[in-house]
Amino acid sequence: MYQIMTADEAIGLIRDGDCICVNSFVGIENPVELHEALFRRYHRTLSPKHLTIISSAGFGVWDGERSAERYIRDGAVDKLICGHFGAMLSTKKVILEDRFEAYNIPLGCISHAIRAQAGGLPGALSKVGLDIFVDPRKEGPGINHISTDATLVKYVELDGEEFLYYKLPKITVALIKGTAVDRKGNISFDDMYMSGDALSICQATKANRGIVIVQVDRVVDMPARPRNAIIPGCLVDAIVVEEPGWRDEAYTALTGSFEIPFDEWPSWTEKIDALSSMERKSSIAGNIIGRRAAKELREDDIVNIGIGIPETISQYARKNGMLDHITLTVESGGVGGFPASGKVFGAMIGAASVYDMSNQFDLYDNGGLNICFMGALEVDQYGNVNAHRGPGAFAGIGGFANITAKTPTVVFCMTFNTDGLDVTRKGGIVTINENGAIPKFVREVRSISFSAKRALENGQKVLYITERCVFVLNAKGLRLIEVYPGVDPVKDVLDLLPFEVQADEFRSV
Repeated sequence: MYQIMTADEAIGLIRDGDCICVNSFVGIENPVELHEALFRRYHRTLSPKHLTIISSAGFGVWDGERSAERYIRDGAVDKLICGHFGAMLSTKKVILEDRFEAYNIPLGCISHAIRAQAGGLPGALSKVGLDIFVDPRKEGPGINHISTDATLVKYVELDGEEFLYYKLPKITVALIKGTAVDRKGNISFDDMYMSGDALSICQATKANRGIVIVQVDRVVDMPARPRNAIIPGCLVDAIVVEEPGWRDEAYTALTGSFEIPFDEWPSWTEKIDALSSMERKSSIAGNIIGRRAAKELREDDIVNIGIGIPETISQYARKNGMLDHITLTVESGGVGGFPASGKVFGAMIGAASVYDMSNQFDLYDNGGLNICFMGALEVDQYGNVNAHRGPGAFAGIGGFANITAKTPTVVFCMTFNTDGLDVTRKGGIVTINENGAIPKFVREVRSISFSAKRALENGQKVLYITERCVFVLNAKGLRLIEVYPGVDPVKDVLDLLPFEVQADEFRSV
């Protein structure tokens, strides 16, 4: 039977050496008060220590001095396993200092491994990750020099097919954020942007005889409607009630509390961007790329659009009327709305459905998308892409590997180079005024996020769209298929590449 406790009392249930699983998505729906209580306890007693923490999509709040960042930095954690670290500002830095073990596994593969553990299985098989960095035949999932755990990801063959086998440590503590608890202990998520892996995490924890701790906004008298009770009370041990801070109407809109007509999506996007303090940066190069990439959309497409330059695609899909004829999705489980950005990435404006994250990755992993638009840090001569690790810095692979592994059409949206790039477009004519100092096309990528070899074997169509030209992947590598009006194909493209590409036949568009 669950008990209502203070955050400090609930965190007192955690023991040294526990494996904690946090339900969160990048920077949203994190049980912040539970993390703050854990920091207070550790700061006071140096316990709990030797913790392992798992999170499919990371659990930061875009502030290196809040939430879990402080107790991680101070030494409470021995091992961290996450799909994405983008909102964990100080943690990303100390990982590269070899303070503790840290592993980066594709978001969907962590989600499915949690669900497997919930069903009494030790791990989950997947084709996602083959021939990219996480494959133990390449680099493996370890981020720093001391992260050498070979049990997390293994290469296996079964019935003549190749797989990666993802196995997580046994989860003994669940930290969850929900909306309300009723008198039977059932947890609803009505005012949440998503439910993520909440149910699977709780089931896995109880299968391992562990402790489930849930932070909620309020206690309600009326029992939740059965379909709205994401976590049944029988799976909950401790409830912590923390009244939430005030939320602006724009943020409330993301919970689906009221309907947002399709034609009002642009205005709500502007409101949310302003509040998130991560306003969209408009660039001429990004707009050129977005305009061209949007032409790849087809009616009835099911789509995933990545963050950064790919976000401009939705603007042009709206302008050409296509946005009303496609279905957008986001990794956290949202379908049929308009993905929010910035600090609330993972939420959706006007979502038609929000289901468990593992179900969303079932869709992605089985090729259920028609097309995806992703960013890229580097592309090499073979068409491999690095999208997760730069020099001396990383954000993590997130859902990128799952999204691109089997989607029939994969479109990478990237500038040709960066750091000082100056481009103008007037009357349909593109002018490269200044090239950037850092090339995006390299002989060999630093780390592989997307395998061109696998894409060719899968029969996927792969495009690389820049502000000056378009490449397509084929068996020989990259082929130049388009050069924009005003761009000199030799001076502005071919002479700047560190490798040969096929350029025997391309068109000016």
